[in-house]
Amino acid sequence: MRLLENKVAIITGASSGIGYETAKLFAREGAKLVLSARNEKALNALVEDIQNNNGEAIAIVGDVQDEALAKKLVEVAVDKYGSLDVAFNNAGTLGVLGSSTQLTLKKWNETINTNLTSAFLGAKFQIEEMKKGGGSIIFTSTFVGYTVGMPHMSAYAASKAGIIGLTQSLATEFATNNIRVNSLLPGGTDTPMGRSVANTPETVSFVEGLHAMKRMASPQEIAKSALYLASDMSSFTTGTALLCDGGISINRT
Repeated sequence: MRLLENKVAIITGASSGIGYETAKLFAREGAKLVLSARNEKALNALVEDIQNNNGEAIAIVGDVQDEALAKKLVEVAVDKYGSLDVAFNNAGTLGVLGSSTQLTLKKWNETINTNLTSAFLGAKFQIEEMKKGGGSIIFTSTFVGYTVGMPHMSAYAASKAGIIGLTQSLATEFATNNIRVNSLLPGGTDTPMGRSVANTPETVSFVEGLHAMKRMASPQEIAKSALYLASDMSSFTTGTALLCDGGISINRT
């Protein structure tokens, strides 16, 4: 039996990178999907691909900073498929990289709202529905600001570290409702966002060298860890910050 057979899942940031590959993997494992992103063309192409391979998915275009979108995703999941079992709150941004003392309040707030506030908004509505039958909520965080400090990334680090605090609080608050809440912390990953930082052969080599495994992850590898947290394989796992980082957090070589 497939790991997510007849499960209903929301995935945000689904049009590229980790969200895209997770959507394809979840579909192969039997999930019925409500997929969201801002890129309508890419999102619709993903849904068409899933449907052409006998999967079930629907696209909802929107910005995760919008509370109305968070509510709508849950409503569509219930109206279309009857329940909500899994939510992968994956959408995020690097924000503006540069000197922290030169970062404007506007840009700070944009990063916090996209990465952290959106996670809260998603969970707010997801949990209310999951109280009816339990479920798994996953947030995409990062090692940056958790195990490793990096310059010029203060808003990103603060927003993603905040997700871990949110994870722990929600996990304890709703564990008796059979709702598990976990964060996934990828290392350097070969995605459009990752390539915006590692954008030359020299920077790619540098980023790869930071990892104990001396390479970056494929988004498919990160998707497999999301599948673990979404499925009953992790039935006694909640409140965790799951490092899937190729050893970058412990490497000194």
